[in-house]
Amino acid sequence: MTAVTLDYLIIGAGPAGLQLAALLEADGQRDYLVLEGADAPGAFFATYPRHRQLISINKRHTGTDDPELNLRLDWNSLLTDDPALLFTAYTEKYFPSADVMVQYLADFAAKTGVRVSYGTRVTRVSKNGDLFTVEAGDQSWQARAVVVATGVSKTYEPAIPGFELAEGYDVMSVDPRDYLDQKVLIIGKGNSAFETADNLMETTTLIHLAGPSSVRMAWRTHYVGHLRAVNNNFLDTYQLKSANAILDGTVRSIERDGTGYKVTFSFSRANEVVKDLHYDRVLACTGFRFDASIFDDSARPELAIRDRFPAQTEEWESVNVPGLFFAGTISQERDFKKSTSGFVHGFRYAVRALHRVLSRRYDGKPWPFAALDATPDALTAAVIERVNRTSALWQQFGFLADVVTVAGADARYHEEVPVDYFATAGLFTADHDYDQAFVVTLEYGPEHDQVDPFDITVTRVAQDVPGQAHDAAYLHPVVRYHREGQLVSTHHVAENLENRWDRPEGHVRPLAEFVGRCLSGAEG
Repeated sequence: MTAVTLDYLIIGAGPAGLQLAALLEADGQRDYLVLEGADAPGAFFATYPRHRQLISINKRHTGTDDPELNLRLDWNSLLTDDPALLFTAYTEKYFPSADVMVQYLADFAAKTGVRVSYGTRVTRVSKNGDLFTVEAGDQSWQARAVVVATGVSKTYEPAIPGFELAEGYDVMSVDPRDYLDQKVLIIGKGNSAFETADNLMETTTLIHLAGPSSVRMAWRTHYVGHLRAVNNNFLDTYQLKSANAILDGTVRSIERDGTGYKVTFSFSRANEVVKDLHYDRVLACTGFRFDASIFDDSARPELAIRDRFPAQTEEWESVNVPGLFFAGTISQERDFKKSTSGFVHGFRYAVRALHRVLSRRYDGKPWPFAALDATPDALTAAVIERVNRTSALWQQFGFLADVVTVAGADARYHEEVPVDYFATAGLFTADHDYDQAFVVTLEYGPEHDQVDPFDITVTRVAQDVPGQAHDAAYLHPVVRYHREGQLVSTHHVAENLENRWDRPEGHVRPLAEFVGRCLSGAEG
């Protein structure tokens, strides 16, 4: 086999692979190729979710024509300057069909002109020295950097004896009539489990959802992978005594029992009482994991989080295979259940940051920046303008930051820098040896997931009151001042119901005073 040598090889033409390819294509300076095993992009969405309704919101009518602000309420679009390539142009449905996503990704790939080889299923990835070799059948390529954007394509199988007897989410019937008058156990308490239960409630005798963890509501934790309200009708049927139930505990085993199944279950809320329960069907909605089978020993990445994701550095690089990077939903290993890297509306920005990381490492390009005068007024104005418009910091809360570096009278404003990346790599260049930096994020309060936002007896921080800003549970700007690489002081901008942080007395003046104290050396 004669191998073609490229700068970048991307495996997978889902949303993340297409996003990175579009950014590389716009550069026009790099040799890259996307390898896709299916005959079209976005193959995952041709099958999942099984009941075809996405839970990523699509709000078309926002009251503004600001494209940056609109991306706060558009969770499906990839980043583009072409208005015709926004997902909101395809449907008005708030929770759209997955079929629309399939069409959208096909159009995005075609109109951006990204280089994709379809029907090219990768069978082996190896590494010799600084070069990777990627094989697909009788074809092979070499590249200095490989970016894996294959998603989580394998069912996660917990260590339950008899688990193979359960019908997986990937193969189970989605026709409610196939479950007529049956008792059904669904293993799992995530959105796929509740989506499945909601689909079957009209035809089954009873449904039990089982798992060791408590149900966590996304509206409370602010993690959109937790149970979404659009899927929680089943909770009513449980709490209002309508035959269904949620079981907290551990499935110890599954066995055949005549025409049905005997499931041994250990209840965690009843002093570990163990009971044998009987069902006609057992369905497994236990989530997915990363498939590492294509890597040989020379390039096999270490895995993390119960072997569900590749372990990654702050640059989304394998911790043990230099030059092997990850994009898309598998990049959530970096902010697992804390921010939004597992979802399109989060990882689209992470991919843009990855593109900048790669450009900086391999091509010597500095992180993009805007030059500013290092004065309190100029820096404050830049920060206030950005936090009131940015979609990246809004979606990737606490994970991506804007960083303002200061060297004497000069300042540089860098957008969308991974917080951990800045802490380890910095943004130094030969002509900008800064000694001060302001790191700007949007964040919820440290115990925000413990606060019930609908409980009127809970004391809430007063709106727009600077002195109480550090106690805010809701999303608000946080500015951290670093001097000579050390965190010196932190300023919280007061929360606001309308997410407008521009009131002269409540937001702007306190921030300007903080920046002034920092620049003068008085802070800290």
